[in-house]
Amino acid sequence: MKKQRRIELLAPAKNLECGIEAVNHGADAVYIGAPKFGARAAATNSLDDIRALVEYAHLYNVRIYVTVNTILKDEELLETEKLINDLYHIGVDALIIQDMGITRLNLPPIPLHASTQMNNRTPKMVRFLDQAGFSQVVLARELSLAEIADIHQACPDVALEVFVHGALCVSYSGQCYVSQACFGRSANRGECAQFCRLPFTWIDAEGKTIARDKHLLSLKDLNQSEMLEQLLDAGVTSLKIEGRLKDVTYVKNVTAAYRQKLDSIFAKRSEYVRASSGTCHFHFRPQLDKSFNRGFTTYFLQGRGRDMSSPSTPKSLGEEMGTVKEQRGGWLSVAGVKPFHNGDGVCFIDDQGRLQGFRINRVEGNKLFPAGKLPTLKPRTRLYRNQDQEFEQLLSRPSAERKIKIRESLTENAFGFSLTLTDEDDNQATLAFPYPKEPARSPQQEQLQKLLTKLGNTPYEASVPVDIQLSANWFLPASVVTEWRRLTVERLTTLRRINYRRELKVWQPSQHTFPTHTLTYLGNVMNQEARRFYLEHGVQSVQPAYEAQPVSDAILMFCKYCLRYEKGWCPVHQQGQSPYREPYYLMMSDGRKFRLAFDCKNCQMKVYQDEK
Repeated sequence: MKKQRRIELLAPAKNLECGIEAVNHGADAVYIGAPKFGARAAATNSLDDIRALVEYAHLYNVRIYVTVNTILKDEELLETEKLINDLYHIGVDALIIQDMGITRLNLPPIPLHASTQMNNRTPKMVRFLDQAGFSQVVLARELSLAEIADIHQACPDVALEVFVHGALCVSYSGQCYVSQACFGRSANRGECAQFCRLPFTWIDAEGKTIARDKHLLSLKDLNQSEMLEQLLDAGVTSLKIEGRLKDVTYVKNVTAAYRQKLDSIFAKRSEYVRASSGTCHFHFRPQLDKSFNRGFTTYFLQGRGRDMSSPSTPKSLGEEMGTVKEQRGGWLSVAGVKPFHNGDGVCFIDDQGRLQGFRINRVEGNKLFPAGKLPTLKPRTRLYRNQDQEFEQLLSRPSAERKIKIRESLTENAFGFSLTLTDEDDNQATLAFPYPKEPARSPQQEQLQKLLTKLGNTPYEASVPVDIQLSANWFLPASVVTEWRRLTVERLTTLRRINYRRELKVWQPSQHTFPTHTLTYLGNVMNQEARRFYLEHGVQSVQPAYEAQPVSDAILMFCKYCLRYEKGWCPVHQQGQSPYREPYYLMMSDGRKFRLAFDCKNCQMKVYQDEK
């Protein structure tokens, strides 16, 4: 029999509410932003809220990871050190970091995870991070299954984390400086201005227009829901959902969908087991296309392909519903198999390639009556629903319960009775209760079974039947048995909290050599402690981060996604010839231009700001 591997479904949390619902809907771990330095300036959380989430999650053996993954200024290091110690003392399981300066602080024994912003895409880098002491490594989103498998084969003991769902950055994470260059807002400091979601006009060297006002760098959303088994077989142990800025309905729906997908894999593959406790009972059917999405892509997981971008809009398209049959007066009819509902939001791409939309006032069969003026739509125009009113209302209510299985046993003792509860993790709580043994006038067995399995709003559900071992049909009032059950449940809950297995990791300096001997601005070194870290690990030259010292003619974005390939003009992988002359430029609405360069050796598209 193969050795079992614990597989972690890692869900995002913008706030405490999202974190609790991530747990309820099946997450094995939740990542949430710290009060500061969390790479999402709009998603910070108080220590009190993080503490509350830790207490709730640990009951289900769900881990809480906190992001402290911005690059830090020298004057921020002491504040970060205090923050990390505070996070450790409230029970946080691990920190996700980018800045190596953190490793030189006075750290508590808390595990560190290497953020994807460290540009983790080679076996050498992953091996170094493991040797340096990191407990888990978040791989670059651009890797293929074969590349992930190669990393696992080279570093078989490293816990590998990959993104499986959500928004995609067009640049390698941690290697994007365009927001800082254009708007003074650093992506590596948690203030990304989302340059890649803007519209551009694409022109060639002679000024000819290739595309006008298109969102050329805006990628579709990642969806690996049909590739999970292949990812596990490649060596992945943590499957991460992107979305620390998403609302609670997104967290509920997407987490539940991936929970169900993973559980179906575990049912047939015994070598993979879940990493936490409890069974989720959903009050809705999870559907990924009903949550925010720009259309879906598996990105580079199965190799390079086309149709990865969403050039018409950076907004959510939602689920495809059908096509327009005809439009008359104030209504239109639809050919499709999915029903619309009153209040739904509908969108479509018009003749100019722009996203348009309207809200439905009422539905009559296949006829839609919009609220307000109806835009003109041609027959066969494809319609999408980006707001499902009924689904959103369903998710606005309690939509899942997570229950831990327990076995119950009621027995006698010399002075009364004993109740024992044993949970699915083999925690066992037994309480003895003094009570007189008096014969009952009617059979008690059925009543006792009903009372003991009535666990209500507790985190538990009973395996039935209850093991009742009594020498006679003793009289036990319902109120008495109910109180025994309540007290024993409280004891079991206390025991689960005491027995929670928290991983501890003492950070010890290593002498291993970093994979490269020179670090340019791409190393994102912003403080002296980070600089010393790299010098101590064999790096001979360390330049400051772009945010600290801008570089003339710097590459502002490194993209595996390639516009030339998207058009069929790649000289390496395709036969098509471009009718346009290079270099190409992307021009913003304010006239600023960005030159595209194509590094075919490394299969990358690079973006420079045009200084002319």
